[in-house]
This record gives sequence, structure tokens and C-alpha cells, in this order.
Amino acid sequence: MSGHVVLGAGVAGLAVAHRARELGTEVTLYEASATAGGLLDSFTVDGWRFDNGVHLSFASEPEVRAVFDRTPYAEHEAASLNWDDGRWLKHPVQNNMFPLPAEERTALIADFVARPELEVRTYRDWLIHQYGHAIAERWPLVYTRKYWTVDAGELGLDWIGNRMRRADVREVLFGAMSPEAPSTYYISRMRYPVRGGYRAFIEPLIEGADIRTGHRATALDWRARRIRFANGEEVAYDGLVSTIPLPVLIDIMTEVPDEVRAAAASLFASQVDLISIGIARPDVSPSLWFYIYDTDIMAARVYSPSWKSAANAPAGHSSLQFEIYSSPRNPQTATPEEMKENCLAALETMGLARRDEVVLLHHKTLPYGNVVFDLGMEARRDLVVDWVRGCGIELAGRFGEWAYLWSNQSFMSGRRAAEAMLRASDASS
Repeated sequence: MSGHVVLGAGVAGLAVAHRARELGTEVTLYEASATAGGLLDSFTVDGWRFDNGVHLSFASEPEVRAVFDRTPYAEHEAASLNWDDGRWLKHPVQNNMFPLPAEERTALIADFVARPELEVRTYRDWLIHQYGHAIAERWPLVYTRKYWTVDAGELGLDWIGNRMRRADVREVLFGAMSPEAPSTYYISRMRYPVRGGYRAFIEPLIEGADIRTGHRATALDWRARRIRFANGEEVAYDGLVSTIPLPVLIDIMTEVPDEVRAAAASLFASQVDLISIGIARPDVSPSLWFYIYDTDIMAARVYSPSWKSAANAPAGHSSLQFEIYSSPRNPQTATPEEMKENCLAALETMGLARRDEVVLLHHKTLPYGNVVFDLGMEARRDLVVDWVRGCGIELAGRFGEWAYLWSNQSFMSGRRAAEAMLRASDASS
């Protein structure tokens, strides 16, 4: 018996099923994990709720809002801070240098004004062209190594979009002279469920889907249109959408050309170690989320689940989650206990909490965090994507398409994949 199949039950896979159902077709989702949700899933520890990293919605697409808005939500101002060598500065840091000593501001601005004209071929070039050497070396080049796990000179440019604030001399000057610099973040408000963690936004998709958890695909014969799973089950398919990581998909496929296999093997993503902390005091975090530039602190970014929703922590308590990034290019060598200790020390260094106030300390690893856009990645990825689609398999989601997609973009990616799969099925019938 054949049908329409989706590999992976994250937001993209769930959106495939949702769109197919709107078009009158049922699909079955096969998920390797014990629960659906993927990166948008959440987890609980002793009554505390944490997401798989920072998740806040600023979706504008009507299709996404029609689903997400079924869940009661709170709105938050999109304002964050930066921790740099004993000081808190508003984000983006180069536009909020007022807390720095006058001589430091002067030197950074003078270098910014004299920033060089150069051929921009890498992200490092882009940063120096935008901000000058001094600002780039003090902040974004340091953060790049912590978050992307590689030097900025190893990264391309296509991923940037509106994620990085472009330099504006008036913004830089105003923020250096006044503590009241206006927000220049690319969005103003963010939404988060009142209860149930970020996963609550996708519960309507999960409830309406045919999901088989505990099914990790181990072999895919694209000519015979059959999939085998680690539990021994096999299924045939008429149409297939894959949202699992593209290199993993290639590993399990048959008859893969050598050049495609080599291109897929060159793709890599970051891994995220999450250190989730519960604190016996309210309102510990200085902002909804913040970035860390100190290199002796392993975490690149921290957010407060209890700020996002009071239901995420017991009454009168606060929670923080530290994100520590690694990758095949820069593997994680610290143990979970060493990472926990580093985060506890950071809490004290930043003056947020004492160790004796910590009542929960938890470690979790996410094998896939972000696609890394190393130089030339897009061409290698596109070679793989084109071959897979040529095998009659549609791709969706951050890791299926191997792209920098937010949750709303992954949702829309799943809808498009569903439509493409059904068009192909109609054409072949």
C-alpha cells in the first residue's frame, strides 16, 4: 500500500500535512524522535519548561498566523542586551556605545569613519567594510566564532539579509552620545504562547496529523519508492517530502552519484549544548535575551524562558538557558559538567545570581542548530538539492532545504513542498 509520506515531524513536516489536508489529501509523517515538533519542541524538567533554544514568533504570513494565533499568546518588545567585559550595552552594540569610556568610544568611532573600501567576498570583509576594523574585531568577529563556530573569513554572504544591521554613521554617533538611542532591530514585537512553551503554537498542526514517532529512516530506494526504518518497518510512497538534514538524506539514499555524495558530505551545521538553569528569585535576567562577547564564557547567547512566559517557571522563580555552539569544524571538547560550571561562573560574573540561588541545572544537546554558510556552500547544496528533486523527492524546512529559515519560513516551505508533491502526483496519475 502506497501513500504520501513526510520524513520528519518538525514545523515544516507538519505544515506539509496541514496543506495537503487542505487540498484533500492525507499524508503520514515519520519522525525519528519520540515526540513531534523538532526544534520547536519543548521539554520539562521538574516542573520547569524550556524550549530547544530561543524561539519567539514575528510571523506576518496569513497562513502562519491562522495557525499560530489559535494559541493565546503574549507580546514582547524585541529588545535585547549585550554583555561585554563587565558592561551591559543595548543591541545592536555598535549603535549603543554610550556606556563605554569616552576614549574607547572615540577610538572606535574614528576607526569606523576611516573604515576601508575593499572587495567584499567573505563575511569578514563585509563586517570590516561596514564597521571598520576596531568595531568588527571587538564585537561581531568575536561573536561569529562563538555562534557560527568558524572565523568570519570562512563564511559567505548570502545568509545575511536583514539579520545584521548595516552601518549608519548617524545611528553610531547618536548611540555613542546618548543612552536613549532608538531601537533599530528589524522587528518591534515578538509573540510567545501564554502556556505550553513555543510548541503550543504548533499543537494544532500536531493534533490533526498522522504521525508515527520512533521511526528513523535508514534506507531510501528512490527508484522503487520504498523507505526502510531502523525498527524494521518498510513503507512504499507515491509522493515524498523530506525535512530531515540533507546530508543524512543522502547517506540513506541509493544510487547517489559520487559528486552529489561528496557535496553533501561537505555540508555541516552547528550543534547546540543547552544549559538550562532555574533560580530561586524572580526577574533575574536583564532582558528577554542577550548576547555574550567574553571569550572565557562558553555561551554565545542566553534567553529567559520565565520572561517569555511566567508559566515556564514556578512562581517567584526565574529561568535562563545558555546556548553553547560547536560544529565539525570546531568540535565540543568540554564535558556537560564543565559547561554547567562555566555557566554558573558566568551567572556570578554578570551579577545575575549566586550559586546558592540555583535550584535547577540541566544539560541537553541539540545535534543540529544552524546551517553553517561556509564559503561556496550554496553551490554545493544546490547540486545536492537539484539531484534529490530530480529523484522525485521534495524538500522542506531548515535542514531539508539546508537554508537559514525561521519557524514561519519553515512553515511556508512545508506548504510549498506539499503543493509541489501533489502536483507531481497528479501529473503522473
